[in-house]
Amino acid sequence: MTVGPELKQFRIELSEHGVLHLIFDMPGRSMNVFSNAAIEELGLFADWLRQSDLAGVVIRSGKSSAFCAGADLAELETAYDMIMAAPPGERDRLAFDHFFRLSHGLRRLETAGKPVAVAIAGLALGGGCEFALAAHHRVIADYPQATFGLPESLVGLLPGGGGTQRLPRLIGMEAALPVLLDGARIGGQAAIAAGLAQELVAPGEEVAAAERWVLSRPQAAQPWDRPNWHAADALQVGTTIEAKRSKMLAETLGHYPALSAILVCVEHGLPQDFDTAIRTEMQIFAKLIQRREPRNMIRTLFLGRLDHERLRKKGMNPKIAEAVAAVSNALGVPSERGKELSEAFARAGFRVEQKVEFDGRVAGAVYWHDDEPRTWGKELLRARLKDAEAAAASWRPQLDESERRAADYVLVTQAGFPAYLGGLFAAGLS
Repeated sequence: MTVGPELKQFRIELSEHGVLHLIFDMPGRSMNVFSNAAIEELGLFADWLRQSDLAGVVIRSGKSSAFCAGADLAELETAYDMIMAAPPGERDRLAFDHFFRLSHGLRRLETAGKPVAVAIAGLALGGGCEFALAAHHRVIADYPQATFGLPESLVGLLPGGGGTQRLPRLIGMEAALPVLLDGARIGGQAAIAAGLAQELVAPGEEVAAAERWVLSRPQAAQPWDRPNWHAADALQVGTTIEAKRSKMLAETLGHYPALSAILVCVEHGLPQDFDTAIRTEMQIFAKLIQRREPRNMIRTLFLGRLDHERLRKKGMNPKIAEAVAAVSNALGVPSERGKELSEAFARAGFRVEQKVEFDGRVAGAVYWHDDEPRTWGKELLRARLKDAEAAAASWRPQLDESERRAADYVLVTQAGFPAYLGGLFAAGLS
């Protein structure tokens, strides 16, 4: 048997039982993420696997922290800049080609004709969950941190590695949508009951269980690749999605395009054959990634959170709190707002006491306060935002880059600024 391709983000080992282990173990990192390098290597391994004489593969993590925590979001921000620097007519193709590589690699893995089992002993989130879903058999340790999740919506994105297609096919729409829309996680017995995992074992026994399954010479095919297979709830997809869409828009007022995009992925993709469905998913992802909301939410809720946690451990610069207070004062407290301005703040998604009903306008190419119809409330809101941005601009020179992102994180999570706008310190209201 050949030893496999040369890999750096993964290791290849042969067990005493002759089963090949693909071990995700990024050098110099405490946690695995799907970087560009890891995606490239996964594709190389999948292509090699098809030509090999292996009995099967066990996928596991070389880290004690997690299986895989998702995408490398710093690289994703770089990709956004690359895409948006291109002429508008080329952006869809660039985004599709760049981001479809993970989905394509996972598809090649699950159709390589060899049984693939995955042993999960920690977090399997985002791309890590999609990696696990592409295996034919999932073994999970009975351990609180061992969970599956697709939290992309929480940073303004959708799962672009087949997650919107494999999960509802595997566990049904009703069980899948809370994971896709709300970032819900599933582990332990709940994962078994949902059909997300096939075996729940004591911690430390997951690799041996995965090996036993491979050695049993099982069928190496996904349910959706078997003849005449179709999703059990495909006929109800329109009704189910419309009900979820109405509820979501009432709660979010249409400001979070990722949630609408996820619903469209499921609605359009579930009735399609799988290869068409993952291309549909990526076409929708390619449009979504060009929007400002994901960029804002990644920078604030992910990078800003990491900066905030790091700064808090070493001692937070008191200027961060002062800067946030200055912006909050510029926005004004509710008692200072008239009816039109108060309603505009509420409709724009600021956390205020006033409640409003969805006005039917889903986020388009521009933010709600810049969109038609032009109203006096929107004019007042734009003026207040301009004052707040001026206040933020006066503080930027006093904060370094990480402190500005941390200030935005505080502004969004503690001061009620909408996450889709991303704060004002790191880049302004762009």
